[in-house]
Amino acid sequence: MALIETHVAEGIGTLTLNYSIKRNTLSEAMIGEMSRALTNLQKDGIRVLILRAYPGAKVWSAGHNVQELPLGGHDPLGWKDPLRQIIREIECFPTPVIALIEGSVWGGACELVFACDLIVATADATFAATPAKLGVPYNASGLLTFMNAATPQIAKEMLFTGRPIAAARLERLGIVNHVLPKEEIESFVHALARDICHNSPLSIAVMKEQMRILNGAHSLSPADFERMQGLRRVVYNSNDYQEGIRAFKEKRKPLFRGE
Repeated sequence: MALIETHVAEGIGTLTLNYSIKRNTLSEAMIGEMSRALTNLQKDGIRVLILRAYPGAKVWSAGHNVQELPLGGHDPLGWKDPLRQIIREIECFPTPVIALIEGSVWGGACELVFACDLIVATADATFAATPAKLGVPYNASGLLTFMNAATPQIAKEMLFTGRPIAAARLERLGIVNHVLPKEEIESFVHALARDICHNSPLSIAVMKEQMRILNGAHSLSPADFERMQGLRRVVYNSNDYQEGIRAFKEKRKPLFRGE
């Protein structure tokens, strides 16, 4: 069974997550299909991409496939991690990407959504950034995605508590573009996509790439980079990290000791 579905009409591409039996977990297999689909959609000459789950989804995506994370001693979110790769591809995709959100968004899927250019959600949608619940040390590029989407205080609240935050609150904070009733969201998103299609694709592609570069234009000394990597190594070599992964697999609450 295909883990995603794609559709193209009138310059609008739609990529639909189709792994509901596993809550659209961002497994290596699913991300591989998404990456190949992005390549094909770009070849099709689309002018805007809609990223969504199936209509009526209770969980938009449960985020990173925790079963695929290393137990300990290895960086769980290195440069070649599939989640890191698909987020880079979304950020670098030459046409605008609209995230159409129904249901809850968990963990790494929050970053995937925040990497999109526009976010439109239903009123009951929620977003929960959960690495601290697993003892996972998020990497610098992932943190930057959150900090480019939200103020530092909101990014910290999401990452430190792991609590679900309602789409309506994120709309008030300027993180989500629009919140709509379920029965209106599809027509609204397609109208938004059509407006984009009527404008200059070259102008939009260039502005998107310029903003991507500017968002990442933060000076960082080699010493500071090494310090961040060293801090992350402390976490993924810790007993807490192993406990978080074991607890998830055993479907129990982890007991973190800070060691």
